[in-house]
Amino acid sequence: MIALTTKAAEKVKEIREAEKLGDQGLRVRVIGGGCSGFSYDLYFEDETTDRDQRFESHGIPIYVDYMSYQYLEDTEIDYVEGLYGAGFKFLNPQAKSTCGCGSSFSA
Repeated sequence: MIALTTKAAEKVKEIREAEKLGDQGLRVRVIGGGCSGFSYDLYFEDETTDRDQRFESHGIPIYVDYMSYQYLEDTEIDYVEGLYGAGFKFLNPQAKSTCGCGSSFSA
């Protein structure tokens, strides 16, 4: 399963509303790249395939392709704000190491 914290879900809803995206879901995927080997990718989408895992967290549909899911199982996505900026933070138990900025990981 993939879940959003309450704060992350509120931010996703805020962005979705500001961009007039209706009830689109959040696509979460892993792509190659970043200083640790893999990077996280988030975007809104309303189309899924038979090969997608589908979840819902705080009323937000979440879609994850099969290949990404093996790297994201049991991940929680949070939204954090701090002195160095704000953004989504992935709490991924599959990650063996992460880069300093937290946007990429190795598995």
